[in-house]
Amino acid sequence: MKILVTGGLGYIGSHTCVELLENGNDVVVLDNLSNSKIEVKDNIYAITGKMIQFYQGDMLDKDVIEDIFKQHKIDAVIHFAGLKAVGESVKEPLLYYRNNLDSTLNLLEVMRKYDCKNLVFSSSATVYGNQESPRYVETMERKTPSSPYGKTKAMIEDILEDIYASDPAWKIFILRYFNPIGAHEKGLIGEDPNGIPNNLMPYILKVASNELECLTIFGRDYDTPDGTCIRDYIHVVDLAKAHVKALEKSFAVSPNVYTYNLGSGKGVSVSEIVTTFERVNGVKLNYQYGPRRSGDLPKMFADATKAFAELNWKAEKTIEDMCRDAWNFKLGQK
Repeated sequence: MKILVTGGLGYIGSHTCVELLENGNDVVVLDNLSNSKIEVKDNIYAITGKMIQFYQGDMLDKDVIEDIFKQHKIDAVIHFAGLKAVGESVKEPLLYYRNNLDSTLNLLEVMRKYDCKNLVFSSSATVYGNQESPRYVETMERKTPSSPYGKTKAMIEDILEDIYASDPAWKIFILRYFNPIGAHEKGLIGEDPNGIPNNLMPYILKVASNELECLTIFGRDYDTPDGTCIRDYIHVVDLAKAHVKALEKSFAVSPNVYTYNLGSGKGVSVSEIVTTFERVNGVKLNYQYGPRRSGDLPKMFADATKAFAELNWKAEKTIEDMCRDAWNFKLGQK
């Protein structure tokens, strides 16, 4: 199959490209390189021995997307492209609404025009909003997300539901991620954001490599065993494999909208991530505790039983794997 991967040189996108190639697919990537690096293309080849077909362009320009569909018979799309920093979205909401919504609308219009109606969408657990139960299940009624970033994901989910309702030929898989960390075991691709990282693991990596002075753990007085927030961390390779499972499933089921949580189903605290990283890598981190961050929930983790039952997928890699692989990737950059 020929698969278009938007944002395919990004963190999760690049790992998914590896899994797609290793499962015999042809991969076309569209990426504007706003938060990714062109070197990732060669690193994907170094891992797989197979080339992606790469196009640099911005999805806000519909002609860029249409040019790809004119040149290739695309069987399905995995849509990662989008801005994703929660904090930045609070400061720049218009940027996030314009980019994430318009790029997706352009993609969907081109897909419809070329009768390509298989889509795997990169969503987020942020669409659930603040729930009373820390275990998040797909059947929960969504509450308003706490950030414009989360709201764009929820809005796109609504758009996809409406598209299917208007044209029941679509097969749409919505994958709600929890907290991806780690890197490919070969150390050639991983999370490498531009500027000051927004997520925990890349910040840890920059502190461990002395690029940043100190990690601040926000809050140590939550109602959790060690007082720090609990999250569901999932290895990015496990996450990438779930996309291949969803893609394969899309060609075997009836048209519909299918929604899945992707997580380990286990909660791990921020302090546990820090101490595990130190232990498995023999690295001492400079960290301190700070006040709680506005909007942070004490604990949240996935109920991923539906993904196991219907996609035959579950997270397999451990927290130790995540910490070891992330550091191995960082060491390879030096």
